[in-house]
Amino acid sequence: MKKGLAEWLASTDADVLCLQETKAHPEQVDLSELEHMGYQGYWHSAEKKGYSGVLTLSRVVPKQVQTGIGDVQYDREGRNVLTVYEDLAILNCYFPSGSSSEDRHRYKMDYLCYFRPWIETLLQKYPRLIVVGDYNVVHLDIDIHNPTRKDKPSGFRPEERKWMDQYFGDLFRDAYRHLHPDTEGSYSWWSYRAGSRQRNKGWRIDYIAVSSALQDAIVASGHMTEAVHSDHCPVYVDLGI
Repeated sequence: MKKGLAEWLASTDADVLCLQETKAHPEQVDLSELEHMGYQGYWHSAEKKGYSGVLTLSRVVPKQVQTGIGDVQYDREGRNVLTVYEDLAILNCYFPSGSSSEDRHRYKMDYLCYFRPWIETLLQKYPRLIVVGDYNVVHLDIDIHNPTRKDKPSGFRPEERKWMDQYFGDLFRDAYRHLHPDTEGSYSWWSYRAGSRQRNKGWRIDYIAVSSALQDAIVASGHMTEAVHSDHCPVYVDLGI
């Protein structure tokens, strides 16, 4: 908010903005400036203060709001909020990062294994579904600036990339790759170290996954790299619905 988020959001004319890793509870954040612009906030905060959390800001009032994915070990970390509208549903997700330890990488993989059947069930209920957020996984080699690296950090390991292969192959379409299948150098996250953003040494780990029922409605999708509010940039999709 101190870096001009409200002014930037006004310039985008976005109907819905999904934020991840908010690290806050609703009572800690003054959203009045955004509320005056017509946005209402829908939170899923972690039990632990200053950790994780997601927030969906919407100018369209949803018919239904749901938080969590039905397992307390994941839901206590505040990772999911679903907003259901007349013509589609949006699931805002902050997938676990496994970069801090091998234990957390295993937790991440357990989360992915749980998420898959859960999202399949949700997709049956809401076939016009968008799953947007920080997935913390590089899918394709062209989604990272150094795909030949040998250390295979969490976020670029074969098992999680295979999960993404199946996810985008069976259930959803990557909105950006649907329109730009071969574009290189398009990233959504850069380390704060060594001038990575200025040198475009990044990773694409933020995705908008669109169900097959919506894929033909994709008008535009991309990365708003000029918006510098964090170490991630916004990703967007424009749907003709």
